Amino acid sequence: MYYFNLFLDFFLHLDKNLQQVILTYGTATYLLLFIIIFMETGFVVTPFLPGDSLLFVAGALASQGIINAGFLFIILTLAAIMGDTVNYWIGSMVGKKVFHEKSRFFKKEYLMKTEKFYEKYGGKTIILARFMPIIRTFAPFVAGIGKMNYKWFITYNITGGILWVGLFLFGGYFFGNIPLIKNNFEVSIFVIIFVSILPGIIEYIKHKRHKKGDLEEAILPP
Repeated sequence: MYYFNLFLDFFLHLDKNLQQVILTYGTATYLLLFIIIFMETGFVVTPFLPGDSLLFVAGALASQGIINAGFLFIILTLAAIMGDTVNYWIGSMVGKKVFHEKSRFFKKEYLMKTEKFYEKYGGKTIILARFMPIIRTFAPFVAGIGKMNYKWFITYNITGGILWVGLFLFGGYFFGNIPLIKNNFEVSIFVIIFVSILPGIIEYIKHKRHKKGDLEEAILPP
């Protein structure tokens, strides 16, 4: 519980904590931020790491001259692109091995459905997934499993990485120090997180309604 409280406190006071990290470790902070963004996008076991909120706070601090916004944009965009790339190749190399006929959870039909899904929605998925926590960590992994054409994957990967980092980093740079936001930074972070997961919530509700409608249609007599 103690460590959980520390972890929660870090997110609730992300602006203050990150500023202290910068003041304590100086330029080494760039490497730390690079590693966090790389891991958050590069490994399916670390989707809990901060992404959107970290970029926003870093941008807000950059507007105060505490850290360089241009350099941040370059290295964090690189981290996001490299993370998705590593995730793709991990999925490509090891993901398919867990799909076989005798597997209870990883059936071969799942792989076939994934391949068809990415043939139709691949580009849109890779780009939009950048703005959805958890999903952005799994999207490149599934793309690798589905053997999505790498030329198209890297194109969408680069596009999505630039848009994602640019939107949140410079959003924090230009809006993070507005008094209303600055004085309610904790609330702002929660709003950012909520807006990020909102598309997923909407899709889940639509999916549940669709299934309910199909069930009622199957039960009710013609």
